[in-house]
Amino acid sequence: MTEARKLIVSADDFGMSSGINAGILRGHREGVLTDAGIMVNGAAFEEAVAIASNNPTLSVGLHLVLVQGSATSAPETIPDLVDENGQFREHPIECGLRYFFQPRIRPQLEREVRAQLEKFLATGLDLSHVDGHLNIHMHPTVLPILIDLADELGICAMRLSREALIPALRFDRTHAMRKTFEALAFHALAANAMRRLRASSIRFPDRMFGLHQTGHIDEGYLLHLVDRLPPGVSEVYCHAGVVDEEAARWRPADYRSNCELEALLSPRVREALGRNQVELTSYRSVASQAAVD
Repeated sequence: MTEARKLIVSADDFGMSSGINAGILRGHREGVLTDAGIMVNGAAFEEAVAIASNNPTLSVGLHLVLVQGSATSAPETIPDLVDENGQFREHPIECGLRYFFQPRIRPQLEREVRAQLEKFLATGLDLSHVDGHLNIHMHPTVLPILIDLADELGICAMRLSREALIPALRFDRTHAMRKTFEALAFHALAANAMRRLRASSIRFPDRMFGLHQTGHIDEGYLLHLVDRLPPGVSEVYCHAGVVDEEAARWRPADYRSNCELEALLSPRVREALGRNQVELTSYRSVASQAAVD
């Protein structure tokens, strides 16, 4: 018997702004969106919590922020991570290098990761999974912190960020050099992470899509993906939403968030899922299976 094909459709940056929240809500209620990663220090965090509470079929996880955003901890307790206003540095590569090569930063990272997880759990929402802003959760210093906290704070599932390069380039060859660098970097990170997550019984989807097409997930991409989806549990993540003034502060100018939302709402995508016998699932389901095991 052919193994079933299941798809998690997730959106990042829940809580970033009211416009992003509105798009995620519409994508879930009217479209194929199953999951969202919430930023606990986003400008519209409380609104996102209310939306999630009133829409229990939306699976919600922590979108961990350690770059380009606001911290939970007081600035004086994490001085190597943030400025005097509690803002993380803007440049992800610079942050990644500092987090790796400056061991004194690790206790501060531990404090902030714990603080964000505890702020999420204080909402009363079920923690379906953890992912990261700019995939910072995959960082070789950050990932072990999350694993160390998993049993205590209930992390049962996590996004394993990696995507095959050749199929992505067959669909869209633009930015080929960037995509190649991403593929090499995340392949190496994922090889280490997969071993650690399995040893810790933390679940993750079999495959992930959207990494190389980030900010540009349109109807054509989803139709292409669904028609070729392999057996097992896959995730496609996006940045759908309505770009308001607050979102425009943080989203890259070339991100087509409105177009990504329209793709989630597309009747053609819904029809393709049915035609290909692809079942929508969620990180909540993946985490529940981990709990059973």
